[in-house]
Order: sequence, then structure tokens, then C-alpha cells
Amino acid sequence: MKPILLVFLGGGIGSVLRYLISKSLNPYFTHFYLGTFLVNVLGCLVIGGVLGYALKSDYLNPHLTLLLVAGFCGGFTTFSSFAFEQYELLRSGAFLHFSLYIIASLATGLAAVAAGFWIVRQI
Repeated sequence: MKPILLVFLGGGIGSVLRYLISKSLNPYFTHFYLGTFLVNVLGCLVIGGVLGYALKSDYLNPHLTLLLVAGFCGGFTTFSSFAFEQYELLRSGAFLHFSLYIIASLATGLAAVAAGFWIVRQI
């Protein structure tokens, strides 16, 4: 039961934070969802750092890892919002913005995961 509560707590915190960031930043650009992009990249950085640290040492409690990875990052990042926003760009005919946003999201997300692992190795 404890793992379920940890995921529930982390997911709730991540979801609320994602909502606040997206609500604040998405209106700044017409064809670029800055808030969603930022939370997904930050989530990738956090997951890379947490999992990198967990693999590197025995200092990270498995319960804290569960809270942060499955809970917080699971609630904080959002593929469904990303997919919906891409659909909206396609529907509106913004094909260049659609392509650039997808490429930027994937490339930056992968780079952020790698950066998280790299940062942990430097500590």
C-alpha cells in the first residue's frame, strides 16, 4: 500500500506543478507550447538525475525513487497534452511549427535525460 501512496502523492504534486507552469507559460507563443515543453524537458532532466543517482549509489531510498520517478515525473510530464497540442498545430495547418516542436521536444528531452545522468556522474 505504501508504494501506491507514494506514487499518488508524487503524481499529485507533479500534476499541480505542471498545470501551474503550463497555464502560466503556454499563452506566450501562438504556435509553441512553452509550458508543456518546459515541464517535459525538466521531467526528463529529473528522471535522468534520479535514476542516474540511484544506479550510481545505494544512498537513494527505493521509496524516494518511486515517489520521484513514477509519482512526480509521471504526474509532471505529459504525453497526452503534447499529443493534443501537436494535433492542434496540424489541424490549424501550422506544419512547420508542428515539425519543429516535435523535433525540439524529442531532441531536448533525450539530451535532458543524458544531462541528468551526466550531472550525477560528476558529483
